[in-house]
Amino acid sequence: MSDSITIIDENKVIDLVLIAGRILLESGAETYRVEDTMNRMAASYGLDDTYSFVTSTAIIFSLNDRTNTRLIRIRERTTDLEKIALTNSLSRKISNNELTIDEAKEELFQLHHASLQYSFVTQFIAAMVACGFFLFMFGGVAHDFIFAVLAGAGAFLTFDFVQRFIQIKFFSEFISAAVVISIAAISTKLGLAINQDTITIAGVMPLVPGILITNAIRDLLAGELLAGMSRGVEAAITAFAIGAGVAIVLLLF
Repeated sequence: MSDSITIIDENKVIDLVLIAGRILLESGAETYRVEDTMNRMAASYGLDDTYSFVTSTAIIFSLNDRTNTRLIRIRERTTDLEKIALTNSLSRKISNNELTIDEAKEELFQLHHASLQYSFVTQFIAAMVACGFFLFMFGGVAHDFIFAVLAGAGAFLTFDFVQRFIQIKFFSEFISAAVVISIAAISTKLGLAINQDTITIAGVMPLVPGILITNAIRDLLAGELLAGMSRGVEAAITAFAIGAGVAIVLLLF
């Protein structure tokens, strides 16, 4: 550790790297990348001997030769690739000595509170269109396109509505999957649609935890066994919620 850094600056650096780690983890970055970024940022400001421990729900950052250890709890996680890219860009600026501690902290603070996601309407339209074209990927026919779009719309709106009141993703995904199969089954029973299976598969695709599975595998391959397994379990629970929602409605039909 550099002798030139003061205790006040030391605390500022720790605050800085924790904010960066929080942004990355809440935005869906792999845990090993979060740890690496935090350690590199700290080293750029003179804290060379540091340790970071990151799981899906917590970040611990410590200085090796001091009693200064911090922990922050991560309660919400989403996928925001733009925030990840901007944080990585800021990290490179810090490594190149382009920003002071206060300047970097201010930029990260603004980034943390910024809303960079697409609007609700844009996400809604994207989900509908994606489901419509997923239908063709799984061998569906053009006649069923509109029903796949409706299934995707139903899933998206249901997930958003349920999540507002019951902030447990399992129930949101379960009910959304049930809505998808209900739309597919009813439209098929009425003779409006042709293939119930392809409509159902296309409709649940936005719920499938593809990025979560990918990050779980990448964490496991990087040696982050705890984080990899926890994300793998989270993905498995999501898959179970989708399957259970579909299965229960199928029993009724």
